[in-house]
Amino acid sequence: MHISAKADYAARALVELACDTGRPLTCEAIASSQGIPFRFLKSVVGDLRRAGLVRSQRGCEGGYWLGRPADEITLLDVVRAVDGDVITLRGEPLDGLAYPGPADALPEVWRAVEDRAREILTGTTVAALLPAARVGAVRPPVAEPV
Repeated sequence: MHISAKADYAARALVELACDTGRPLTCEAIASSQGIPFRFLKSVVGDLRRAGLVRSQRGCEGGYWLGRPADEITLLDVVRAVDGDVITLRGEPLDGLAYPGPADALPEVWRAVEDRAREILTGTTVAALLPAARVGAVRPPVAEPV
């Protein structure tokens, strides 16, 4: 399974924004704090803005804010905003995937992997990733192999 740099950077940017909701943050500040290439982050933040996950404010006091409360933004929202589908096979969605003969059961395994990934991403909010939320937090259970 591959987690894209865009999804990773987007999640990190949103957590950074969630840590300081009292003022907008610039892309420069987020990039510097998280060690993310500035130009790449600008593109990622554009995707997040179009998805409504961040909002922007122009001007010398401008920057970016969360578009919704951190406890209402899931990692699934983030992945879909920047990558679209959670898991693809050679760039194609898994929905209509079918193999002939002895490999006919394999697409069901790929779909189960996608379902479990979607479940974990849906169950994890940006708020849950904040340092204060992790104190004493219980990790999600590890699923048994399919």
